Amino acid sequence: MTTAEDRGESLRMIRDSATGIAPRTSDLKRIRALRFTEPGFDKTVWREMCEMGWVGLLVAEDNGGSGLGVQEFCALTEELGAALVPEPLIPAAMAAMLLPADHLQAVLSGEKIVLPAWQEKPHSIDTVGTTQFADGKVSGKKIFIPMAAGADAFLVTAANGLALVERNAPGVHLEIATTQDGGNFGTLTLDNAAGEAIAGDAAAALEIATMATSAYLLGVMDRVFGITLDYLKTREQFGRKIGSFQALQHRSADLKIQVSLARATVNAAAATQDNSADARVRMAAVSRAKARASDAASIVTRGCIQLHGGIGYTDAADPGLFLRKMMVLAPAYGNAALHRARFRDLAPEADED
Repeated sequence: MTTAEDRGESLRMIRDSATGIAPRTSDLKRIRALRFTEPGFDKTVWREMCEMGWVGLLVAEDNGGSGLGVQEFCALTEELGAALVPEPLIPAAMAAMLLPADHLQAVLSGEKIVLPAWQEKPHSIDTVGTTQFADGKVSGKKIFIPMAAGADAFLVTAANGLALVERNAPGVHLEIATTQDGGNFGTLTLDNAAGEAIAGDAAAALEIATMATSAYLLGVMDRVFGITLDYLKTREQFGRKIGSFQALQHRSADLKIQVSLARATVNAAAATQDNSADARVRMAAVSRAKARASDAASIVTRGCIQLHGGIGYTDAADPGLFLRKMMVLAPAYGNAALHRARFRDLAPEADED
């Protein structure tokens, strides 16, 4: 049985493992250089991430993974968010959780990138949709596939299961669109494309990917708030450090509260994923975390831009990078409004009355 002390040590080690690739003190030059390029991330760095076992963090040890929990994965994605890492770890890990053992070696080593294609409508977290898979052929359309320009294959959700579709297979058309942060989304159109049947469904894995995205947003807001505090301590106006101005102190305190509330909610929800056997309770916790993280990340990143003054609105200023990342990820895997509505429908507190 895992003790609280063991869990704490595991989380510390996971965070430490991220410092080589995603240090919180990074100057973000790598992130700027990768914007608006294809595939939008560095495949050499991707292989390093795979060598560290990150893609298989949630995969069972018997299948070549680490067999760790959602808390460890969220601790890692929080660090990636703080460094604005563009490599598609969250969707790739989601696919790895669903793939059978005989497909995992190439994925876990970084030789092959498989990304899930599950979304058919904006503002949706429905993994079923209308895509059809029969007699080894897949037909349908999937949207908003993150960093799809770097994918070798897609794990497609269909009304009757999952299908592994190679990117270059006949009947596969992939359209790439650039996102606000300089990354990309893919729209995948399948017209009787060849697909290999994969057992299972993506619902549980999608919940974990949503949870991990909440943690990534926590890292985004935490890092940009730290950058802003440093700026307030060094920037002078009227012969004083602007951090000494009471109005800015009050504004900073408000933003710190947002970060703290988001952290408490995300950490509690991640623990719920590992400890609760009730699917409704786990889903409600995910929705609470995603709604809180999406709203807080918007408030904090926009507030940090304002606290930087005019320079905060320029592309050369780092806070803008965090704002743009928030704009892409806050609505991903369901926006705050969707998750508030889902949490209300699940109403775990009402079940206890």
